[in-house]
Parts: sequence; structure tokens; C-alpha cells
Amino acid sequence: MPLAFRKTLVPLLLSCASLNFASAADAPKKRAITLDDLARLQRVGSPAISPDGEWVVYSVSQIDTKEDKSHTHLWMVKWDGSADLQLTYDKEGASSAKFSPDSKYISFMSSRPGPAKGSQIWVMDRRGGEAQQLTGITDRDIEGYAWSPDGKKLLLTLHPKSEPEPEEGKKPEPPKPIVIDRYHFKQDVHGYIRNDDYDALYLYDLATKKPEKLTTDKNVSEENPVWSPDGQWIAFVSNHDQDPDRTNNTDIFLAPAKAGSAAKKLTTFNGADGGRLAWSPDSKSIAFTQGLDLKLFEYAQSKPAVVTLDGKVTYPAAKLDRAVSQPIFTPDGKLGYLVNDDRNEYPAEVDLSGDGVKRLEDQQGVVQTWESEKKHTVVVYSNDSDPSEVYALEGGKLRKLTTHNDALMAELALVPTEDIAATSKDGTDVHSLLTKPADTKSPVPMILFIHGGPNGQDAHSFDFLRQWLASKGYAELNVNYRGGSGRGQDYAKAIAGDWGHYEVIDLQASVDKAVSMGVADPNKMCVTGWSYGGILTDYMIASTDRFKCAISGAGTANTMSFYGVDQYILQYDNELGPPWKDLQTYIKVGYPFFEVDKRVHTPTMFMGGTSDMNVPLLGGEQMYEALKSIGVPTELVVYPGQFHGFTRPSYIKDRYEKWLGWWDKYLKPEAAKPAETKK
Repeated sequence: MPLAFRKTLVPLLLSCASLNFASAADAPKKRAITLDDLARLQRVGSPAISPDGEWVVYSVSQIDTKEDKSHTHLWMVKWDGSADLQLTYDKEGASSAKFSPDSKYISFMSSRPGPAKGSQIWVMDRRGGEAQQLTGITDRDIEGYAWSPDGKKLLLTLHPKSEPEPEEGKKPEPPKPIVIDRYHFKQDVHGYIRNDDYDALYLYDLATKKPEKLTTDKNVSEENPVWSPDGQWIAFVSNHDQDPDRTNNTDIFLAPAKAGSAAKKLTTFNGADGGRLAWSPDSKSIAFTQGLDLKLFEYAQSKPAVVTLDGKVTYPAAKLDRAVSQPIFTPDGKLGYLVNDDRNEYPAEVDLSGDGVKRLEDQQGVVQTWESEKKHTVVVYSNDSDPSEVYALEGGKLRKLTTHNDALMAELALVPTEDIAATSKDGTDVHSLLTKPADTKSPVPMILFIHGGPNGQDAHSFDFLRQWLASKGYAELNVNYRGGSGRGQDYAKAIAGDWGHYEVIDLQASVDKAVSMGVADPNKMCVTGWSYGGILTDYMIASTDRFKCAISGAGTANTMSFYGVDQYILQYDNELGPPWKDLQTYIKVGYPFFEVDKRVHTPTMFMGGTSDMNVPLLGGEQMYEALKSIGVPTELVVYPGQFHGFTRPSYIKDRYEKWLGWWDKYLKPEAAKPAETKK
């Protein structure tokens, strides 16, 4: 470096250093996350790229505390990130946004007031202006739609209405009795399933406004439809077994893109073929995912598959022992999937005629969904410190397109989440996530929070609870026990027909690891979970007294009492068998209830929603009453009108408050106080 330049540079660097020091000192101090921040978090999702590749439309949901509900609006960001615009403001919200094939219009679904009542498809000029109602379907509910490649038709997924729309000015009639003659007769959120409760595909001509049924088939559901790029075919997923309710034998079907077509079955595997479908650019093959047969279908790690129009099935990346989802073909014919892999989820390209798998980005985190158009690919990505946003995927790197949560995150003092591993007592390697308070130098109280599923995983995505617990002085442990995904098919199916065994020893080993690391205070630990996590909470308190308290949400300890009561009849009959054929199995997996007086001594709170048909409140009520009977401290918290996944923001906030109150009561009695409330 020339001496004269160095003499000039040194004072400049010192000056810059002084400025940096001053700005760092003046920077606002970051604060702890609070429950009020739940309403400020914006949930970004559902991206769609315009066919010309210039724009991305997406959804943003946020809580309205005054109305106690969430509103979803549409936004549009330019591919180069130079503009980001809000498109809709109506309180009824908007969803399922798509571009017309010429890229000029944006369509979406909404229940906003219009000529026809109910949720309809609306369309607006991409350049601005008022939206216009595009459909007027009144005798059925629109569940989904897709544009034809020429832009002249819509492919509608329609569902029979449970009740007709009330006539204008007339008093609504009381609901009619529900007459059921089906094996699978209830589903959470959906409710009771009537005999005509099937989704069917219709072609909707935009010129005539007339819907016509695509196929001649009756009494079968037709799902996940996709037009071929040449507009000649429509592929979809359906189950055409004699009684579709009794099997998981979905297949890929093909129909000419004209009304009254005869559908052709392309796949023959006796199990689940389906998921989201993707056409190759030449319209000659369809990518999908394949699961397992009926006995193990709840533990399936879906694998990549491709079928040609003449029914030839091939398996790209056949040696990949990880669950995949959401296939896409790029315009140049390359095939990709999202891969669920050991606390992360990422997009990967798979060899169409080999075993190769190429990861397309290497950042730790979770890609929730992705889309590709005109050599442009977008993803919705999240990691431990960043809530979901839309990113462009270019050259193996992520380029951020949206910044809806940046201002909030800049205020917050967040902590990292680390990977840990433990060895279960039978030698199994178990992987977990551990989040602890900042500057932890001695053991702290810890919450073992168990994920549901069980076929899922705790991953490196933004998790409000982890950060909030750390701000309250708690560590949180999330264990990916056997039965979950991300570790391969054998790991997932290990618990089939043997619930409450391997999961428990995996959880125990991981807790031991957190204690041995000097993070968890062994005398100040609670266990909590929701859904299968609630079920495992019941198993844990029936297996050990090491926890000072527990919270079981939407769980069940007496499996036999749920036969025919929840939505899992296929699993009961095929994994466990009916109770009258194998009573001992039901007694074995129901040990938290049947041996409650001998095994359960942990103070436990039970929770659930009155409208939950996934895991009905019955499970919590039974265990609450059992603990009351034997004198173990317990509480029951009932949320009116809530399904398995809560939707009312005030109830979601209340659940956090009650969790903290229960944990503080038993782990921090000296500091126990009323749960945090808004000032």
C-alpha cells in the first residue's frame, strides 16, 4: 500500500471506528419478548409467481385484538425487491391468490360482500383498481381453483353445502338432523361427514359462467388437481376403492380437460399415492409422493415418485431415507422436493434417473413452501430468530423479498437454539433442540415441551414459546423422539402398535442430557405437550416422578374410550385392531389411565377445546377426574368452541398465561404471581 494512501486511510478508519462506537452506544437497548408481541407477529405465506416472472403475490395474516380474530390480506412484491404493495384491505380477508396466465390479473378467494354470497373467486387488475366477483356458485362451497393455461376456464373444487343459504329477509331455519351411513364419519373443523360429503372437480367457463362436472365418477373425492402445461389434461388424487373410507389407497388419476370425461387411474400401489402434484414441462409425466400401506400409514415418510401418462412409475432418489413433499418441475425439466431432514427442511433437486440428491440451499432453518416460474423460484423460509418471510432462491442462496417482521425482531433480545444429541437406553441416537435464557451460567428451570404428530419434528424455525420462556428464565427442551420425521422410515415406524414405550425412553434420555450439560435443574422441571405431545405428557407422568408439574393439552390416556369418538378409526382398526379383538393392547397403551393410582403423582393441568374432533376433550376430562379421585393436584381448562388448533387469539394468549402460571407455581413458588397481562 502506498505510504501517502496509508496516511490518509488511518485517520479515516479511526474516525469511522469512533462513529461506529458512538452509534453502537446510542443504539436502543433490545427488550424481552412479551405476550403482546403475539399480535404484532405477521404470518407470511402462500406465494405465487406471475407467469412473466416479474411479481410475487403472497398472504399476510395478523391478529386484530379488538375483533379477537386474525385477518389475512394479499400483498405483491416485485421480483427485484424494488416494490412491495398491499392489495386487499377488506375485513373478510382473502386467500389462495393466483395470477392469470397472461400475468395481468390476480385472482383470490374471499367471503366479502358481492352479488353471490359465500366464499367466491374474485379478480383484480394487477395494476390496481377494485376487485370484481368472478364466480357465482351458490349451491356448493368452493374449496379451491386453478386457471386453465389459456385463461378461458377455471378448474373448481366444489363441496356440497351442509345447509342451504338462508333466503333474504327470512328467519334462518334450524339445522336439519345429520343422517350418517359412513365408516369415517367425523373430522376436526369439518364436523360430521354426511353421505354426500365429497369434493368434486368442475370446469367453469369464464364466458358462459357455467360449471360442468369434469368426470363421470360419483361418491369419491377428487383432490389436488393440476392442469397439464399444454392444457389437454387434468391430473388429480382420488381413492376409488369400493369403500374409500376404509383404506388409504389414494392414486393419481388423469382426465381429459373436458366435461363428462372418464378418469384413468395411473398408479397401482396399495397405499397412499398423492400429495401435491407437479407436471413436467412437456406434459408427459407427473411428480407426486408415495407413502406406506394402511397398517403404517400414520408413520409414512413420503418418497419421491413420477408417473407417465401410460402408468409407468419410477422412483427418483430411491435411496433418500427422508420424508419429502411439494414437488416442482423447473421450466428446464429439473425436479425438486422439499426434504424434511433432522431439525431442518430444505429444497433439493433429485435425479430423475438416479439416486442423486442436491440440496439447493444450505442455511439452517425451515422452508415451508416453494414455487417456481420462468426460472424464478421463491420460498417461505424461517429460522430460530426470523419469522417466515418470502425469499428468492438464486444460485443456492436466499435473497429476502419481504420484511414484515423485521421492525419487531429488531426490538427483541432473542436467544439461539442449539442442537443436542442423547443416547436412549436401548442405544438409539436421539436428537433434540435446546433453548436457554441468555447468559445461563448455572442450571435453570426447564420445560420439556413435546411436539405432536407423532409424525412431525421440532425444527429450526421461529418459535414464540421458546423465546418467551427464555425471557422468563426457563430453558425449553424439544425432543424428536421415535415416531417422528426427519430421521428416516425405520425411526418413524418404530412405535407402531406400541405407544408410550420408545418415545418415553427417548424423552427421558434427552432430559438426562440437558441435566448433564448443566442447563436443566433436575429439581425444577415440568413436562408439557399438545395433541400427541399431550398424550406423551400422560405417558411421562405415568413413567416417572421427576417432573414437578405437567400440562397435558388435547391428550388421551384411555385409548379404548376414543374408538369411534375421534377421527382416527382407520388407525385403530389397522394398527391396533378393534378393542374386541385385542383388548390387552388397548389396556397396555392405556396404562396412564388404567394404572393411574399406582403410577401418577405429578400435579397436572389438562386442557382442550369443546369442538375438537381430532382429540376430543374427553381425554383431558377423564384424566382430570382420575387425578381428582386419587387426590393428585389437578385443574381442567376448557376453551369453548375451539377446534384442535385454536383460532381465537384471546384464547391462544390465555393458554400461554395459564401455562406460565402453572409452571411458576411449581418451579418458581417464591416468584409465583398472576400471569402476565396487558398493561
